[in-house]
Amino acid sequence: MQTIMPIEVLLVEDNPGDAQLTRIALEDSKISIHLNVVEDGVEAMAFLRKQEKYVEAAHPDIVLLDLNLPKKDGREVLAEIKADDNLKRIPVVVLTTSQAEEDILKAYNLSANCYITKPVDFDQFVKIVKSIENFWFAIVKLPPE
Repeated sequence: MQTIMPIEVLLVEDNPGDAQLTRIALEDSKISIHLNVVEDGVEAMAFLRKQEKYVEAAHPDIVLLDLNLPKKDGREVLAEIKADDNLKRIPVVVLTTSQAEEDILKAYNLSANCYITKPVDFDQFVKIVKSIENFWFAIVKLPPE
């Protein structure tokens, strides 16, 4: 019998409330999901490159990336991910509060796989996370490591 490995998700989110909402929304999933959370862009890149305390970190199948982060913002993180031959195939879903056209265009120009604006309403936020789960984890074939 084949063991099904969980989908490894890296959430890059500096707002503890949004991180918790994402965790709650994914908890009752029918799909096995392992959620890793880092709070800034520097930690995100260390995680992705398995540096420092992240040497044993799992390779994420997908990254959920906020844009407005401390230390290194999400735009810089996205640019670094997509410029790195070892990381560029990881789908990056930008999940942010910004509705600015400039941010949307920049994210897509940096090869974001999709751009989603976070709703402020709890039920809508959960609905968005469930939509991400349904599309990226149940429909899309994610690239192998």
